[in-house]
Amino acid sequence: MSEIMKKIWIFLLLILCTGCTIVRIDTENIGNITSVVLSKNNKLYNRVGKGYKYYLPRGASYIDNNGFNEKLYSGGNYYYLFVDAVSYYYKKDIKCNFDDNVYYKEESTKEKGCLQITEHSGDYLIRFFYNYARIETLVSKNDLNSAVLDASYILSTVKFNDTIIESILKESDLTNTEK
Repeated sequence: MSEIMKKIWIFLLLILCTGCTIVRIDTENIGNITSVVLSKNNKLYNRVGKGYKYYLPRGASYIDNNGFNEKLYSGGNYYYLFVDAVSYYYKKDIKCNFDDNVYYKEESTKEKGCLQITEHSGDYLIRFFYNYARIETLVSKNDLNSAVLDASYILSTVKFNDTIIESILKESDLTNTEK
């Protein structure tokens, strides 16, 4: 066998022996959506706020910002994101208080989070708290799973900048004087 043929065979063996892993997200099952997305250590981000950053999924868009509150839009639905920098800074424990009549509820013990979905006049109110951030949205049943998927990606990628949050929360930065 020639030297070139040996190199080709080695190259083919290397290609066959290497591979990648694909994790399928069952978009028909809310529990599967959250467990798969939240278990990943995503370091992606494409939006930056005051003291935090996060990944906004493809198809979703940023509308407005008011402090730590952001209004987002995706698939005909508005999402309201609240980043709780104060609780993050002081490492407050998260308590899940579920309503009595819920369509779906899930509590994450690993990263302290809560997902609650309640039905309101044929639409579904999603309240998802994870990683010191919360998303609320009101969607139709057809958009329910895609909204949970988008919210999972956003909340799982929220990362805080401790230095900026500390400077924002200092009392001297919060007081204003007027002349």
